[in-house]
Amino acid sequence: MRLHGLSALAVVALGYAFRVSKTEWCLLVGCIGLVITAEVFNTTIETLTNLVSPKHHPLAGKTKDLAAAAVLVAALTAALVGAIIFLPYLLVFLKLYH
Repeated sequence: MRLHGLSALAVVALGYAFRVSKTEWCLLVGCIGLVITAEVFNTTIETLTNLVSPKHHPLAGKTKDLAAAAVLVAALTAALVGAIIFLPYLLVFLKLYH
């Protein structure tokens, strides 16, 4: 969660620095919310799994793995949206794109 929090701060700083459009802000904020929501659900599922299955069980492990995979998918989706939004700004900043 800390890594996602730091990433969110970096995205906000870049959005501010590049003066992204309102539409881009909406997409970025939506992605930040998506990842944080996925993290909360992951923590909830892991906590509940620990409660109902304190001893190791293959299905409990699979449940936790799937919840963690959902966070990964959300984070990769957010990273892709961020790349689509920020890459043109970065290329202009680096003078590689007009």
